[in-house]
Amino acid sequence: MCPLSLSATVGSIEEGKPFTIPEVREWVPKVGTTLFSGKVRCNKAAAKTIAYSQLLSDIDLMKKDHKDYFSLSSGAVAHLVLDARSGMAEEEYEIAIGTNITLKASSPRGLFWATQTLLQLLETTGGKLPQGVIKDAPKYKLRGFMLDCGRKFFPMSYLRGLVREMAYYKMNTLQIHLNDNGFKDYFDNDWDKTQSAFRMQSDFFPGLTARDGSYGKDEFRELQKYAMSLGVEIIPEIDVPAHSLAFTHYRPEIKSKDYGDDHLDLFNPSTYTFLDSLFAEYCAGPNPVFVGPKVCIGTDEYSNARREVVEKFRAFTDHYIREVEKYGKQATLWGSLTHAKGSTPIKVEGVLMNLWSNGYARPMEMKELGYQLVSIPDGYVYIVPNAGYYYDYLNHEALYKDWTPNVVGNVTLDVDDPQLEGGMFAVWNDHFGNGVTVQDVHHRIFPALQTLSTKMWTAHGTTVSYETFNTQRLMLSEAPGLNILARFDDFKKDVVLPNQTMSIQEVGFDYSVSFSVLCTPEAKGTVLFKSPNAVVYLSDPEQGKLAFEREGYISRFNYRLPESGTVNLTIEGTNKETRLLVDGKHKETLKNIPLFATKPASAFNRQVGEGHVFKTEVFSQQARMYFLQTLFFPLAQTGNFKSQITNLEVSHLEK
Repeated sequence: MCPLSLSATVGSIEEGKPFTIPEVREWVPKVGTTLFSGKVRCNKAAAKTIAYSQLLSDIDLMKKDHKDYFSLSSGAVAHLVLDARSGMAEEEYEIAIGTNITLKASSPRGLFWATQTLLQLLETTGGKLPQGVIKDAPKYKLRGFMLDCGRKFFPMSYLRGLVREMAYYKMNTLQIHLNDNGFKDYFDNDWDKTQSAFRMQSDFFPGLTARDGSYGKDEFRELQKYAMSLGVEIIPEIDVPAHSLAFTHYRPEIKSKDYGDDHLDLFNPSTYTFLDSLFAEYCAGPNPVFVGPKVCIGTDEYSNARREVVEKFRAFTDHYIREVEKYGKQATLWGSLTHAKGSTPIKVEGVLMNLWSNGYARPMEMKELGYQLVSIPDGYVYIVPNAGYYYDYLNHEALYKDWTPNVVGNVTLDVDDPQLEGGMFAVWNDHFGNGVTVQDVHHRIFPALQTLSTKMWTAHGTTVSYETFNTQRLMLSEAPGLNILARFDDFKKDVVLPNQTMSIQEVGFDYSVSFSVLCTPEAKGTVLFKSPNAVVYLSDPEQGKLAFEREGYISRFNYRLPESGTVNLTIEGTNKETRLLVDGKHKETLKNIPLFATKPASAFNRQVGEGHVFKTEVFSQQARMYFLQTLFFPLAQTGNFKSQITNLEVSHLEK
């Protein structure tokens, strides 16, 4: 099965320039095309790099779905040349496509980027590579995004796939936000009931680690090493002294008595004893858990209500900059020093600051202080899924046409400012219990990643129109062999048997899945289809209705199968809703529904009952969030049903 279902025509996009993401900076065309054999050769230096071994692996993955991309008998051979004497910069590379194909760079990372461009060219040209020479290098050296894993857990398998996807689009930085908490408004205004999580295994502090999902030390080390091998740096973040409810739930004595339990008490020596040990657990020793060169210490959104608090916050910030530096790490932090302006000195040299809000940190002030800067302006690049504020999906067209990392809110830095390291976007999962799944979040991440990888690589150097970009980006996979979005080809199956392994895991938005059911009474809990991510029930465990479950969230249609006779069911899924049709007629649409802060006895946002299923009752109170009822349709395995299922048809939903 091909992971891409494309209506776009394969071929060169602009006159003489092949389409890739990010767009290559320089293309010198020649006459003719080259067929690639799939064979790779390399010099001795290149043979030791991930560029060589990963390219061989990726070619094998592509052959499974795209045998027509390769001319195995007569095509060109790709030659990988790593030459440290070539004079090219760290991420710079060249590709010459003629009788053969030569990929050249002075560093392993540059050579790896060259291979990713070659693979994308195979996808966008259908294997007929245009002859010419590519010379390419990024405008900014830091290109990435931040993922909030504190409020929503993302499995390690997802993070590994995400890293591979980032590498395919030459995004080289992933900041993992390891702790955070919900808003107490949604938890009966009670800090003790409010969701919080710290996602790392802790041996120093047994019981601190979140029970609903966490990362073991060894697997987190391996993730970082895997990312580094692909040119991606992971920045682990422990966010203090605000956003720290996970720590005060564990150690109540270190919570602030003035500014909320999610604030640490900066005047309590026990706060520093605890945090010094926590940072040491992950940064110290010959085999630290935080493997890479950078660690983020947070420092955003602490109260500045009193002068003595501001000065203590500044001292705290300076202390933890130096604390991570003593372990050989570069400190990164969220900009807050306009908000916390004072006289207590804070270390500047070698510190990397995320510019996210000009009210908290004015870009020109931070530049004058001497910080190295990362552009991550909330009004442009903050995603908060299904929240009703910031962006649900980024405004990709506006970003592509008008934004570059030197634009930070209403301030524009020089595009070549040496203190501007680059840019990131951010995904904040503010609302715990709102029905948003990992796949829903990824559906928001992927188009943002495609758009912003271009803007962070080329800045103002784009030559492809947005309209062309937005059409042709669909020609590209997430990476060879990677299909988190569950893109699919239409297919049919005459008979579906119980307890059967299917040929496809699941189908993503926008789909129509139809089938006929010759009905027999089914016990509650009878599964029709399932995958590792979701279940569709013919008869759900509680009410015996047609329903689906994903990540502990159950959504049910107000429909029970008849005990006899045949019905024709269609389930249609988009990124906004899930619809049911019975015998061709619309029965029900499960849409976004409002949920409210709940009474403690029946809180929808608490995991209760067997299987930790979320209850979704609505209570009329003040704080409102929305509950998303979407489904990547599972097809990996059929259940043990008694009814006869026939005429299964999966197709793309007509818009």
